[in-house]
Amino acid sequence: MRTIDAEGMDYAQLNAQVRSCEEEEICITRCIGQRYIGTGLSGRRIVVDGTPGNALGAYLDGATIRVNGNVQEATGDTMNAGVIAVAGSAGDATGYAMRGGRIFVEGNVGYRCGIHIKAYRENRPAIVIGGRAGSFLGEYQAGGTIIVLGLHTDGRPIVGNFCGTGMHGGEIFLRCEHVPPRLPAQVRAERIASLPAEAASLVQEWCAAFGRDARELLSSAYIRLTPDSNNPYRQMYIAN
Repeated sequence: MRTIDAEGMDYAQLNAQVRSCEEEEICITRCIGQRYIGTGLSGRRIVVDGTPGNALGAYLDGATIRVNGNVQEATGDTMNAGVIAVAGSAGDATGYAMRGGRIFVEGNVGYRCGIHIKAYRENRPAIVIGGRAGSFLGEYQAGGTIIVLGLHTDGRPIVGNFCGTGMHGGEIFLRCEHVPPRLPAQVRAERIASLPAEAASLVQEWCAAFGRDARELLSSAYIRLTPDSNNPYRQMYIAN
């Protein structure tokens, strides 16, 4: 494993070192706000100690990134494949327009997580959030899966306002007792006794990433959100 000390290092210099590294496993220590770490990478396993800046793992193409700390905005922006695991919380627009791969966040996420994520054939993006999500979760979601586990919400609602606004594909699963308020009219909400197999597998992966027991999470009831078949947004994006 190659270790890179990022203290005082410009983001461009840091990323140049990561890209030129011959080792597959890289540990970045004392990271403070450097942007674009892991952009477009495949075939690497990167561990980041600290707080990386915006667009961590943007366009990720198969690499695995583990962050021991929080992350800022646009983590996993337009990623194609791979895994990003954040042992902390994430800023706004996590998973923006992601097209594949998985993002696991142990803590909370900010606004507009999962905006316009989309699925195509075998590429099914997924985001699993341990805590709560801010407003506009899954805005314009066109495919893939978002799961919010609500483990540490501090008494606040599991999601903010306008969850699923413009949603026309995919699914959102919320581990809570009641349908969140202020859902858009075009989103269908139903209570399910247990998660379907694919979503349950994602929860198991999330638990494995952060050393948690999956039994309680898999035995819980969830609220499942899907786009209504008469959703006008669906008619705009999906050919009949």
